[in-house]
Amino acid sequence: MSDERDGASAGPAGRTGAMDDAGPARRPLERAVPLKPLYTAADLAGLAGSAQLDGLPGEAPFVRGPYPSMYTQRPWTIRQYAGYADAADSNLAFREALAAGAQGLSVAFDLPTHRGYDSDHPRALADVGMAGVAIDSVEDMARLCEGIALDRVSVSMTMSGAVLPVLAAFIVAAEESGVPAGALGGTIQNDILKEYMVRNTWIFAPQPSLRIAGDVVEYLAARVPRFNAMSVSGYHLQEAGADAVLELALTLANARAYVRELLARGMSADACCARLSFFFGVGRDFYVEVAKLRAARLLWAGIARELGATTPKATALRMHCQTSGLTLAAQQPRNNIVRTTVEAMAAVFGGTQSLHTNAWDEAIALPGADAARLARDTQLILQHETGLCDTIDPWAGSYMMESLTADLAARVRERLERIEALGGVLAVLNSGAVHEWIHEAALAAGARIDDGRQAIVGMNCFRGAADGDEPVACREIDGRHVRARQLRRLAELKARRDGAKVEAALAALTAAAASGEGNLLALTIECVRVRATLGECTRALEAVWPRDEAAARRATRFREGVYGREREGSEAWRHARERVAGLCARLGRAPRVLIAKLGQDGHDRGARTIAAALADAGFEVELGPLFSAPAEAVEAAHRLGADVIGISSMAGAHLDLAGEVLRLLDDRDDAPAVVVGGIVPAAHARALKRDGVLDVFGPGTPVETIAVRLSDALETRIAARAMPAAGLAT
Repeated sequence: MSDERDGASAGPAGRTGAMDDAGPARRPLERAVPLKPLYTAADLAGLAGSAQLDGLPGEAPFVRGPYPSMYTQRPWTIRQYAGYADAADSNLAFREALAAGAQGLSVAFDLPTHRGYDSDHPRALADVGMAGVAIDSVEDMARLCEGIALDRVSVSMTMSGAVLPVLAAFIVAAEESGVPAGALGGTIQNDILKEYMVRNTWIFAPQPSLRIAGDVVEYLAARVPRFNAMSVSGYHLQEAGADAVLELALTLANARAYVRELLARGMSADACCARLSFFFGVGRDFYVEVAKLRAARLLWAGIARELGATTPKATALRMHCQTSGLTLAAQQPRNNIVRTTVEAMAAVFGGTQSLHTNAWDEAIALPGADAARLARDTQLILQHETGLCDTIDPWAGSYMMESLTADLAARVRERLERIEALGGVLAVLNSGAVHEWIHEAALAAGARIDDGRQAIVGMNCFRGAADGDEPVACREIDGRHVRARQLRRLAELKARRDGAKVEAALAALTAAAASGEGNLLALTIECVRVRATLGECTRALEAVWPRDEAAARRATRFREGVYGREREGSEAWRHARERVAGLCARLGRAPRVLIAKLGQDGHDRGARTIAAALADAGFEVELGPLFSAPAEAVEAAHRLGADVIGISSMAGAHLDLAGEVLRLLDDRDDAPAVVVGGIVPAAHARALKRDGVLDVFGPGTPVETIAVRLSDALETRIAARAMPAAGLAT
């Protein structure tokens, strides 16, 4: 069960105490970097003569942008993140986007692909094609890229965990279509450390994963020089709850760790720093987001020099940005068009090199074709109708913006020093400190929204009693059909390939992992060339490096007390706690809730937030490990004696996964109630309830509403179970 505020929000909200049209009094945003109501020349006194204030675009420290002309000669690249179902479906969408004005591609892979599973793996079945495109082989990659001029169109691939077989398949598919590796341009994310912090699409433990990341950088530097070998992501950190200071500090700490790994291999600082790009989220806090992107360049120029880099290409930070999924709301969802436009402007004022704008309906489901086109057209309007490209960094010299940029940079430096003092980024990752920092920030942010202290127009304020949420036609993915096609293609591939060659290539990959010698990407390319699948390449490495189950168990921790402390004084929260206390009295114990993350969806912000908040409300809560199977969740619920199983869903696999839980519970007399939370389209919510799901909670539903509805439902079940006994007594 989850409100999944780490992605787009979705579903109906039962917000208690909704305000009328008058709305709340306007209040400043709560932020890590405070803003003054008035700035003057005195705020720049400490910056006089500094490189920040006097520098030009294309000159160190690159605060005004990495290139001298910035957008005046060439606007930022419109690079919309997309991918769904199978490769042919996504290929059609890519070609249509390019024909309509997109200037680069950004590929979203499905969760089994991220986690190194072929589509026929039992743990992958429900997620195949649901939140991205399914890639099992080089044939799938060839279908994905068919008809696209890979020597002219840059391709960004959001892939870290299964980076070896996915990138290998891309390189081989391009070569077999006539495009040599040296002509390919684009970016591979290859940022495994942030996966362990927030996104959780890791496969192996951090240390072997760093070896994989380093091998990718070395191979691309030598063979695919136009390809950025690593995109260090702050976006996912922001979506998980990190404020601007923590987002920048962790992103730059991760980048520094990667460079140190590459320096230890013998690469020069200039060579490895020049291979990096960065990826940032851009949220609702307009001025801070602009300053954050300017400060990122200022900070990286200094870090790169400290690491030994000297050239402009190595010390200039280049970035891709994406508007926030976190800020999208399912209530009055067309308001999201405005939110995304303002965030896109912040990215442009901050000097991004490419940009993805979210579709307004992503708060509800996968973006529809019309909404996706509007998202792209938003950027075209900004580029061609507004004059934003006619001048470079218009905020330069602003009392407020320059002061805010310097203040933000100073706070990030302090956080970086703290991380170093604790032993570096791997140490704070392994200790769990990073997860605690982000989790606590997410809890406080969620409480502010539930309390109405953070206004969300149309959701927790400026929403009259007569306001309804218009029905939205959602894109539907027929997962069973996609699975059937993928399984058929896998069977056909295995039937026609040379099995002996596949076995030999996979054995060589395993041997290289064990010995520590040889470039793993080069060896994976040979595996893919003879038609080994993504899952087979992953299993060849698993023979040496088992999947990191410890990280899945670490995600079961949540922090009690933070959410409740933030809600002190709230009448709605007090009422919810009283309702739970009444239920405790009826049961003679606290009601027990198991929150289960099923399938391959690793987004855990919502699940951990709800677990912590329900515990503060008076429930006994257990949070299951990531990537659980339905049978494992049912067994855990039975062991706990759970009254409720809450299934957290974000990636679209809820119908199959919840259905399997219900089937497994069907023969149990003491079966717990099943509820679902997350991104669940209205039609799916109705279907789940018909099948036996007790309730569905969409993102934006306040925790007090969830607590009260759970208490009411359990009271009803207690009364219903007592009725037969009462009848027998009579």
